[in-house]
Amino acid sequence: MMNDAVSLQTLEEMKRYYQACGSKYDEIINCQGRYDQGPELNARWFAEWDEVVAQLHAFHLAGDVLELAAGTGIWTQQLLRSASTITSVDASAEMLTVNQAKVASPRVTYVLADLFSWQPERVYDALFFGFWLSHVPREQLDTFLHSCWTWLRPGGKIFFVDDAVGPTLAPDTLSRSGQIETRILHDGRSFEIVKNYYEAGVLVAACVRAGFDIVIRQTATCLQYGFGTRPHAEESNEQLSRR
Repeated sequence: MMNDAVSLQTLEEMKRYYQACGSKYDEIINCQGRYDQGPELNARWFAEWDEVVAQLHAFHLAGDVLELAAGTGIWTQQLLRSASTITSVDASAEMLTVNQAKVASPRVTYVLADLFSWQPERVYDALFFGFWLSHVPREQLDTFLHSCWTWLRPGGKIFFVDDAVGPTLAPDTLSRSGQIETRILHDGRSFEIVKNYYEAGVLVAACVRAGFDIVIRQTATCLQYGFGTRPHAEESNEQLSRR
């Protein structure tokens, strides 16, 4: 167990933080309000965002897709371009309300649940999570990724995207220590949340331990993303025989 293991109280506080964010969350993605960094930096962000979106569409998550930490629907809208159905899970009712109003698709089923305890009743063709993996405590990373493996059918695809660590704190971040960031909302309230900026090598190793074939990439400055598959059993055996 890590010395700075995240407490249940912090996980609950992180849940309350995202419940309080609601529709304001989209300001981050759209570079609005306090997240407006000026024309040059905003353009760089949007270019890197478009790079990830292009890779997501090229990877083509089709069939029945499970979306974890679905949030306000920014990624749900993108996933609908290739998915037959989407099961969108989030711990914030406020986020899911925004998502449902924005997406308004009968192909999306919404589930309000804590991702650290939720278990689906079926397996899926593909799995996606955006800006979620960094909120998984380091001591739970292997367990979470193994769960992801069990939620995918053999041959199923996985795609995720998250923040890359930057040299300075984000406008809404007061401090960073270990696995914890202190965030401040528009109304001045502050919350402690889990925020881990995983190195690519750490993620590759963890994904391989969970049973995935994975590729991790990073845009020029802002974003890190990964994509891969849960191999069929015969593929896994062949890979093991080559080691």
